[in-house]
Amino acid sequence: MSVFRHSRELPATVEPVFAAFEDPVRLARWWGPAAFTNTFHTFEFRQGGSWQFTMHGPDGAGYPNQSEFLEIVPNSVVRIRHVNLPHFELSISLCPARMEPSFPGSGCLKIRKFAENRRQFLQAANEQNLDRLALEVGSGN
Repeated sequence: MSVFRHSRELPATVEPVFAAFEDPVRLARWWGPAAFTNTFHTFEFRQGGSWQFTMHGPDGAGYPNQSEFLEIVPNSVVRIRHVNLPHFELSISLCPARMEPSFPGSGCLKIRKFAENRRQFLQAANEQNLDRLALEVGSGN
């Protein structure tokens, strides 16, 4: 399994950052890359809980997402498994804020090239996602 790590210091303490994760209205405002919006269908913020939503791209396309909350430690960790494709786990540590999605890989050159392209995409998307989170927690909501 490959691991991709990304981190950012945010202009807030861990409490408001965690609050931006646990409140579905706030999470829907900032989750995803720039210019994407979200419609949440199910949001059970607890270990084993389901999170189903549609991410709407700037081109109007809808991207269904289904995840499960694997671990939630208030003001510390949120760990998610993305159930539909692409399969990955996302671990968010809140001291410092660090996002660590991981996804399967193998020794095959084709898979390695896919993994490298995926890593480059994730870096850019995570930067945008963390920009949006920083604005959310910096706004005092």
